Amino acid sequence: MTLAPGLRSQLLTMVERSDTAAKIGSGDLSVLATPRLLALAEQATVQAVAAHLAPGQTSVGTRVELEHLAASPVGAHVEIGVELTAVDGRRLTFGFHARDKDTLVARGTIERVVVDRDRFMARVTR
Repeated sequence: MTLAPGLRSQLLTMVERSDTAAKIGSGDLSVLATPRLLALAEQATVQAVAAHLAPGQTSVGTRVELEHLAASPVGAHVEIGVELTAVDGRRLTFGFHARDKDTLVARGTIERVVVDRDRFMARVTR
């Protein structure tokens, strides 16, 4: 495993009806749902480290802090950027932000832990 602070990844998405709070059930408005925003941010963290993990390793989410600051309507383009800010053994800490045009939509941190995929799944499926 060769992980070091500074690894980055970005995703660009267009808000679809299937991404909205009304569709997901986290609210009743047709704006980007907070759970969907978090899923996109986590996807970007996975992308940031995927090529740097040893064969058989993956990472799992363990902690999130998210401030959802602005609404993004259907059709809006939202860019999510993540950066690995700290590595403490197997624990990875990422900072992230999401922007819609010139507006900061969200910011926060995501912690993940590197695990052996087979051992992790063996514990889960007992």
